[in-house]
Amino acid sequence: MQTLYAPGARVVVRDCEWVVRRADPCDDGGYILTVDGLSELVSGKSAQFLTQLEEDAGAIRVLDPAETRFEQDMSPGFEKSRLFIETQLRQITPADDRIHLGHHAAMDPVPYQLDPALQALKQNRQRILIADAVGLGKTLEAGILMTELMRRGKGKRILVLTLKSMMTQFQKELWNRFTIPLTRLDSQGLQRVRNNIPGNHNPFYYFDKSIISIDTLKQDNEYRRHLEQAYWDIIVIDEAHNVAERGSSSQRAKLAQLLAGRSDSLIMLSATPHDGKARSFASLMNMLDPTAISDPDDYAKEDFRDKGLVIRRFKKDIRDQVTQEFKERVVNDIYLNASPEEEAAYEALLQVPFTYRGEHSQTKNGQLVRVGLQKSIFSSPAAAQTSVEQRIKKLQTRDEPSEDERLEGEYLQSLLLALRNLTPANFNKYQQLLKLLKSADYGWKKTDTQDRLVIFSERIETLHWLQGQMMADLKLKDDAVKILHGGMSDIEQQEIVEAFGKQESKLRVLLCSDVASEGINLHYLSHRLVHFDLPWSLMVFQQRNGRVDRYGQTEIPIITYLINQSDNPTVKGDQRILEILKEKDEQAYKNIGDPATFMKVHDPEQEEGLTADAMATGTEASAFDEQYQPDDSNEGDDLLAMFLNPEATQPKPEQEVVAQTIEGYSLFPSDFEFARQALEAINRERRQVSFTVNQERQTITLTPPDDLEYRFRFLPPEISADSGSMVLTADKQRFDDEIRRSRQDENAWPKLHYLWPQHPTIQWLQDKLLAQVARHSAPVLVLPDTDTVKNALQLNESVFLVSGLIPNRKAHPVIWEWFAIRCQNNAVVDIQPAEAWLKELQLDNRLPNRGQPVDITPLEALRGPVIESAKAEMAKRQQVYANTSEPQLQQQLSELQALKDRQITQLELQLQGSAQAEHFKAARREERIGRIETVFNDYQAWVRDTLTIEPVPYIQIIAVFTRDSDQSNG
Repeated sequence: MQTLYAPGARVVVRDCEWVVRRADPCDDGGYILTVDGLSELVSGKSAQFLTQLEEDAGAIRVLDPAETRFEQDMSPGFEKSRLFIETQLRQITPADDRIHLGHHAAMDPVPYQLDPALQALKQNRQRILIADAVGLGKTLEAGILMTELMRRGKGKRILVLTLKSMMTQFQKELWNRFTIPLTRLDSQGLQRVRNNIPGNHNPFYYFDKSIISIDTLKQDNEYRRHLEQAYWDIIVIDEAHNVAERGSSSQRAKLAQLLAGRSDSLIMLSATPHDGKARSFASLMNMLDPTAISDPDDYAKEDFRDKGLVIRRFKKDIRDQVTQEFKERVVNDIYLNASPEEEAAYEALLQVPFTYRGEHSQTKNGQLVRVGLQKSIFSSPAAAQTSVEQRIKKLQTRDEPSEDERLEGEYLQSLLLALRNLTPANFNKYQQLLKLLKSADYGWKKTDTQDRLVIFSERIETLHWLQGQMMADLKLKDDAVKILHGGMSDIEQQEIVEAFGKQESKLRVLLCSDVASEGINLHYLSHRLVHFDLPWSLMVFQQRNGRVDRYGQTEIPIITYLINQSDNPTVKGDQRILEILKEKDEQAYKNIGDPATFMKVHDPEQEEGLTADAMATGTEASAFDEQYQPDDSNEGDDLLAMFLNPEATQPKPEQEVVAQTIEGYSLFPSDFEFARQALEAINRERRQVSFTVNQERQTITLTPPDDLEYRFRFLPPEISADSGSMVLTADKQRFDDEIRRSRQDENAWPKLHYLWPQHPTIQWLQDKLLAQVARHSAPVLVLPDTDTVKNALQLNESVFLVSGLIPNRKAHPVIWEWFAIRCQNNAVVDIQPAEAWLKELQLDNRLPNRGQPVDITPLEALRGPVIESAKAEMAKRQQVYANTSEPQLQQQLSELQALKDRQITQLELQLQGSAQAEHFKAARREERIGRIETVFNDYQAWVRDTLTIEPVPYIQIIAVFTRDSDQSNG
């Protein structure tokens, strides 16, 4: 019979004792064991072993519970046993679909933020697209799910892919809120890794948890080779719409498809999950589940019913839950008349006889050139001059320009002269911006470090012009005004975003192109946003405003639009079209949710194209308004709707929300108290850790000893303490204040650490406590005759605390139960759940320990019967699980087979309708069927391994309780 390796099992490998943290199936038929050292020589060390190799060498064995040695606990208040039992309790991994830890993160979660994790945990495989609207906190929702997976032993290795401008933001959010330590592999970080490892080593195995830009990955073929050889427990893809297939497979899409097969859990985040085309959305779904959609042109809801792959909500869906977290935005529309000089520039533009393919063209193609230049004038004279000069240069560089092109060039020179007549003084939109910023009613002060300004413009030339003018007119220094645009390196973008969120930074005004409208948090010290030019895309409206109007904004967001008005009928009509877009965005914000339902192309560039087409064809503003009315009638939304769970948008009763979370049983009132007593116990015999405790402030300050310092070597350098000491706090409000304060600090990382089970220090403490109990032994507690002890434990009775664990074939715990097994007269008399018995016993530090030695020989004689009783109990649970899971397994396998048959049938129908030669069709058939077979065989094997449990339980005697008979007789 094959040896059972289960998380929590104690094994002896090469004469050292280790505790198994995880066991992953290996290609050689054995397991890859990830273990932590317990015996003195390996204490504090982690390792991996291949069981097949160790078994062949006779160098590994799982310790037999029947050989467990008993040691009477002589520590005051049974301190050693209580801490050992507590640590063992904390090793238990949940196997249900409730929230066990994520709701205790350093945040105040709102019920809707738990829903993605709850939906994903109901599935055998946690793969989900979180498609909530901009500003609802998708990063936090992902963090809750990641925390739950880590709590279940499914999150040791994590890879996060995001935009290069968002790497630091995402990294800090997951550390600050969830203590998930992602090492940033930007261009500098990757170089550091390469310098530290041999050239033939895989950089993605150097750190277990890392974050990287997908554009960094796609630029280097070497990374692809390393990715193909690496595997993670969780992969997160932020702004996932960037990796969807749009017409053809981009490098990003191909990279994402590769990564989708390199982890069990996949979390995608996107507020805009498709471009209106079913194929785009289907490509994301097939990354999450390759069996979900066989053909986006021919699918049925039954194909992916109950897969739980998508969740999507808008502000309107959750507004009732978040009255404190979301501030209702204030919108200021500032209308201003064009100056005579601006009107002259518009007139000069309309006089230009634009050409298309060498000939003067009044049709749409020629007018699109006019609209493109008009768009630049709507932005600024600086942007317009650049665009006109580029057009002139393009015409002049033709080998033989036509007469019409020469004429266009002459008129463009006149337009250029008109634009040069536009100065800051007669550029009314700029003058209105200055007036706004100086006005007492607006209330912005350049000296207020907590009131910063975000100004958006589409054109980089406009941003540079604004930077120079505002510095002069508002007397702002160089470091007070910065520009953020997509042409910057990842390091530059991250530094500017960080500086904007630090109170001590001198940065006051951030001038942004639309690269900064995707995902970046700018709301920490800013609630004022100005649109210097109106977007030509509804989706850009939403993305821009979402930078300051988002979850966690503490001030009322003030959104200001500068709306220029011309008397020229053509220009006035085009400007009115942009106003209509603004009005539609407000309608979407208040009532609809998704602004993309108006124009139905679900892509900012395509939306801009539709706006430009309307202007080029002379579409009336009223007709434009009528043409783009909200509805969900596009194939992408149709497909998305099939995946959505309507219940996700419905408010839940409070009792249901409470029922979805669970508080794990503990012998200690708090994590703080557990940590405090654990540190005191470690120092009981000799001082191993230097620490101080502040009960009132719920803080522990410690100097990391060498073995803890060693663990931090493999974590992001930003989280290590510069001063040599580490301050942990269990006070959530104080830690939240520290997060806010850290944004003002040059370092920009909190100096406090959040004290909760996921912190590396708590995990180090637990390993130290496990190592304090001798190899393969269990403590014996000889309890005094208090009232609670008498109620829980009869005289001449002993109670064995026993753990029983059964994993599935993937070595993930499925059944993990603790029993209190009562023994009298050298026999087992009763078995009950351990938690209920421990609560009755009330094992706390006030229970005195007389420390009188007792004969433990009778207890040792009971080990065999106790273990057999535990096995019998586990067999019952095994049968209950089998009765439930076997029909579920057969149903899933049957459904997968039906999907597979359907895909093959669709393939044959497609080939029958093809006019290709038979040998081409045969090759296509062979290639496609091979791919279908591989996908479904892999998925069916995964389902079998997940739902099939091992036949033999792993049993461990945790502790033994008996009464102090001398005290009773006295």
